[in-house]
Amino acid sequence: MNFPNLPQSELLRLYESLTRIRLFEERIVERYHEQEMKTPVHLCLGQEAVAVGVCSRLAREDYIFSTHRSHGHCIAKGMPLRLIAAELYGRESGCAGGRGGSMHLVAPDWGIPGSTAIVGGSIPLAAGAALSAKMQNNGRIAVAFFGDGASEEGSFHESLNFAALHALPLIFVCENNFYATNSPFKARQPECGIAAKGAGYGIPSVTADGNNLGTVYQVAGEAIERARSGGGPSLLEFETYRWKGHVGPACDFEAGCRPKDELERWLERCPHRLYRDGLLGSGQVSCADLDAIERNLRHEIDDAFDFARASAWPDPATLLEHVC
Repeated sequence: MNFPNLPQSELLRLYESLTRIRLFEERIVERYHEQEMKTPVHLCLGQEAVAVGVCSRLAREDYIFSTHRSHGHCIAKGMPLRLIAAELYGRESGCAGGRGGSMHLVAPDWGIPGSTAIVGGSIPLAAGAALSAKMQNNGRIAVAFFGDGASEEGSFHESLNFAALHALPLIFVCENNFYATNSPFKARQPECGIAAKGAGYGIPSVTADGNNLGTVYQVAGEAIERARSGGGPSLLEFETYRWKGHVGPACDFEAGCRPKDELERWLERCPHRLYRDGLLGSGQVSCADLDAIERNLRHEIDDAFDFARASAWPDPATLLEHVC
C-alpha cells in the first residue's frame, strides 16, 4: 500500500472518516429491512477511500457535487450524520426536510450544494460553481464526483472542454467501479480508459487505485493544489468496486448481475482493511487507538439513527414549500 507519510493526528483523522462511512452504511444495511426508510439507497461500501482521500484535502468552503451514491462524499466532507439519517427516514429534521431522500442530500454550510440522481448531472453543476469561484476570486475549488457511466454523457465532454478553455478550479473525480447499473465497463467503452478522455482536452489526467487511501490522498492533493494555484482542472479516474448491488442493501451476484468470484477478488482489496493494516504496520498507532475510534463512531451512529426515528414527520401543509 502507498501509505501516506503524515502526522499521527492526520492518519487517525483519515481512519475516523473512512470508518464513519463504513459503519454508517453497514447500519443502513442492518436496518433497511425494517422498511422504515422508504427511500432507495445506493451504497458505496467498498468505495469509501475515494471519498475520504479527496474530501480530506478540501476546505470546508470548497464545493462538492455528488451523485445518487452520495453518502460517502457527504460524510467525508463533514456533513453531520443526524442530517443524513433523518433524511433517509423522511423526517422534517433531515437535510432536505425529508423531501429529498438518499439521492438528494444537501448541506450548503459544509460546501455541499446538493447531490443529484441524474447520471452526469453533478458535472456541469460543478463547472458552474468553479466558474463562479474563479470570477469571484474567492480561492474556492469545486469537485464533481461521478461514475464511469456518466463519462458516456455529453455533459461530461462539454464540461471538460469548458473547464479546460477557462482554466477552471475544478476536479473531475470519476469513481470507476466498472459497472453502470448492471452493464460492465468492457461492454460499453473501448479499452483506452476514462483518463485518456481528459488528456484529449489538454487536462492533466491520471488513473489510480481507488482502494488505496494513500494513493487517493496523494493524487487528489496534487490536483487540488494545482487548481487552487490557478493551474486549472484535472481528471482523476479512481478504479474501485461497489460491494452491493446498484441499488439496495443486497448483493446482486445471485441474480447473475456480476460474477461472484469477481466480487470476492475485490473484497480481498477492502480499502478499510488495507488502511487499518497499514496504520498498524506503521507503528504509529495501536489497536487500542483504532478500537476507541470505532467505539465512539458506533455511539455517534446510534445517536443519528435514534434522532432520525424520533424526529417528526413533515407537516403535509408544507408540501408545496420550496417548489418553484
